[in-house]
Amino acid sequence: MARDRVVLAGVSKTYASDTGPTVALSPTDLVIDPGEFVSVVGPSGCGKTTLLQLLGGFLEPSTGSLLVGADRVEGPGPERGVVFQAPTLYPWLSVRGNIEFGPKCRGVDKKTRRAAAERMLALVGLAEFGDKRPYELSGGMQQRAQIARVLVNDPRIILMDEPFGALDQLTRERLQVELLRLWREAGKTIVFVTHSVEEAVFLSTRVLVMSARPGRVIVDRRIQLPGDDDTAVRDLAVTATPEFQALKTELATAIYEAHA
Repeated sequence: MARDRVVLAGVSKTYASDTGPTVALSPTDLVIDPGEFVSVVGPSGCGKTTLLQLLGGFLEPSTGSLLVGADRVEGPGPERGVVFQAPTLYPWLSVRGNIEFGPKCRGVDKKTRRAAAERMLALVGLAEFGDKRPYELSGGMQQRAQIARVLVNDPRIILMDEPFGALDQLTRERLQVELLRLWREAGKTIVFVTHSVEEAVFLSTRVLVMSARPGRVIVDRRIQLPGDDDTAVRDLAVTATPEFQALKTELATAIYEAHA
């Protein structure tokens, strides 16, 4: 399992521009252990997405090293799957075809990739929609299809950039519970960027709060909620507990003070 550990050592990111360099992320040391669900919150422009893009290999660090296990991150890789804010499904393919696309590109035979796609469709509750085109699905269903397309490639780490930000509250809450179920069943490591403190507390085993730019981690908080010792997935009812409200207030205050 050590191969799944994410280690950032002095990782920073500075963007060049005509008006001079902009430091988006201060030198950051961070370890994410296998199986954690880590949410990243903070004020706008604090470097949350920059951090996720560094983890995904879409950006190169300006300083420091970023490892997954013993391997240095030098670009996107199959061990890291990315779920973006807006579904990035191919409109000319069916939902099933979208899910099969990655395995097909890797040379997986048709029978094997079809079986894998069917398993993923069932896992995300879209078993009856495999033949539909993306435009025939609701926004929430499209996002579930995108998650299935990532999971079918069996990444060890899933990176999610505000995947529920554009959804209505009811759909968002349903997908939060669905995501927790998938995380528990699949046993993956998830790094989740969000603007919502409530969402971060509800979903996570750990929440990182980042300061205003140049971003740095100012709070690293383990999350323990009533019922977490049980095998059941967290229920939305936990958001009404005093423990949940206390954590939400603590983290929201940290963000406010970081932005002040």
